[in-house]
This record gives sequence, structure tokens and C-alpha cells, in this order.
Amino acid sequence: MNDRSATLAEQASNQAPLLAGYNAWEQDPILRAAVEREGGGWIAERAHQMGELVGGERMQLLAEQANRHLPELRTHDRYGERIDAVDYHPAYHELMSLAFGAGLHSLAWKARRDGAFVARAALNYLWNQAENGTSCPVTMTFAAVQVMRNDAQIAAEWEPKLLADAYDARPVHLSQKRAVTVGMAMTEKQGGSDLRSNQTSATELADGAYALDGHKWFCSAPMSDGFLTLARTGAGVTCFFAPRSLADGSRNAIHIQRLKDKCGNRSNASSEIEYHGAWARRLGEEGRGIATLIEMAHLTRFDIVVASAGMMRGALNQALHHCEHRHAFGKRLVEQPLMQNVLADLAL
Repeated sequence: MNDRSATLAEQASNQAPLLAGYNAWEQDPILRAAVEREGGGWIAERAHQMGELVGGERMQLLAEQANRHLPELRTHDRYGERIDAVDYHPAYHELMSLAFGAGLHSLAWKARRDGAFVARAALNYLWNQAENGTSCPVTMTFAAVQVMRNDAQIAAEWEPKLLADAYDARPVHLSQKRAVTVGMAMTEKQGGSDLRSNQTSATELADGAYALDGHKWFCSAPMSDGFLTLARTGAGVTCFFAPRSLADGSRNAIHIQRLKDKCGNRSNASSEIEYHGAWARRLGEEGRGIATLIEMAHLTRFDIVVASAGMMRGALNQALHHCEHRHAFGKRLVEQPLMQNVLADLAL
């Protein structure tokens, strides 16, 4: 290949440039109008900042790195000690710092004004246009507040750090943390979403706490500082809260068996776990665990709807950008009638 052929081979013509340097909030008048209409217009300044972050190259690079360099499980350290640690790319931790620093998990609880849930939804809608894996620990930490309020003592201990606008990845006890995250482990192999078939057992201890034994088919965000979970007592399926680290500094007996291989949500780890006498505290009425956790599920499902819409809007942004810059058959794609039909369907 001569020099001219090599140069031509390296050229990329009729290609859309990177979609960056835009503000996802300011370019979306329908979103702004909806938020204003539903009482959350006071979030505009923070939403502007979030929109600028989402539309910038920095977050796009972080999202690309966090989803390309996937979490890795380390069950033991070099000396053979069990550590049950998940290693993440630094981009994941930076994204978590940005998300929790922006109050994506806490705004609805702390704002104490009309439209707080609407305002928080707007921020989450924007965030998910750029990266969605980190939304898993964000939404569970947000929703856990509701469930923990079933126990005044647990709420008093954990809520201040649940609502801290910060991220602290260290695997240490609550007392040493600046901020905490919460995960969830409910389903089991034999039942899946049929939680009534759960067989994990809970045995009451002398101190009023419980020891959990059993397997969980899906544990969301296994590096969280505590986990809402279900186990069976004599009264039936009951809700429990199991911290990752115990007061003496040791790790709770929650063993990560493997990480899930997922189609999406790849920057965030999901896992199978086993409880081997894991220390836990009861949350809510004994035998009413499913009803207790439904309080959390309502809030997480709300976030899933918002996140899905945000991801769809992000895809639409990319499609519109591509079609505005790509030419075919003498016109830009955005000017071709059939492509206009496709884009209109995506927009709807």
C-alpha cells in the first residue's frame, strides 16, 4: 500500500463527531416544563449542573471505562484469608462520588419542600442518559431509608450516613464511615420472584439479633455497607438488615460465590451470596418481611421507570446527533422521510 492509499484508508469521512459539549437539561424543554408543572422547578440550577456533566466528555469517558473494565471478584487475599471483595475500575468510584455527591440518593428526603421527589427524579433522568450501572446502589440507598424507619434504633444509627452527600468505599464499620450505601438480597434459586418460597433461615441470638444461613440467587451491589434481606423464622418470611462489617472490625459472614454475567448494568457488580451465620437485625414485624420490603420496592420501581426513560432519551440524543451529521442519497439522514418516521417513533 502506497502512502496515498494508507492516508485514504485512515480517513473517516461522512461520520458524526462525538456528541459532547451540550447540556442535557437545557436542550430538553419538555423535561423542564414537566418538572416546573409538577412543582420541582426549584431544582433548575442543580439540574443545569447535572445536564452539563451528562453532556460533557468527562462523564462519557468515565462511563465508557467503568463499563469496559468490569468488576472483578476476589474471594481470598494472597494469604488465603477470605475477604469477599469486588474490585472496580477507578472510573466506577469516580462516578459513584459524582452521583452521591450530587444527592441523587438523598434529595427527596432532605429537601423538605413540595416537588422533592419530582426534582430528584429529574436529576436521575439526566444521570441515566450517560451511565446507568451506578444507579443501582443509588436507588437502593435512596429506597432503604423508607424501610429502615420501621426500626427507630436502626434508623437513628444509619440514616445520617445514608443521607450524607458523599461516597466512602472503604469496607469498615459504620462508625468509621463518612457515608454508606445499602444493597438488597431477596431472591433464591428455587423461587426467584416468588419470595414466599425462600428457605434462608434466621435463628434468634441471645442479644436479640439473628444468625442467617442460606443462599441468595441475586445480591445487588455486594460492596454495599449493609443489605436488606429476607429469611424465615418460625412466624414466616421476615425482613432483616445485615451489615457488611461488624462492630469489632471483622467482616460479616456473607460470602460472595460469584458475580453475575449481565446484559446491561455492567459497571455495577451483582452477585450470588451465601450466609454462614451472618449477623443481622430484624426490621419490621416478624413474618411480614415481604410486606416490609415492598415499601422499598415501590420506590426502586419508581426509579427504574425514570432510569429507563432517561436511557431512552440518551439513545434518542445519539440517534438525532448521528442523523444530523450523516449523509446518504444526497441528503442528511434527518432529512430523509423514512428516517424521519423512525426518529419520530423513537421520540414518542
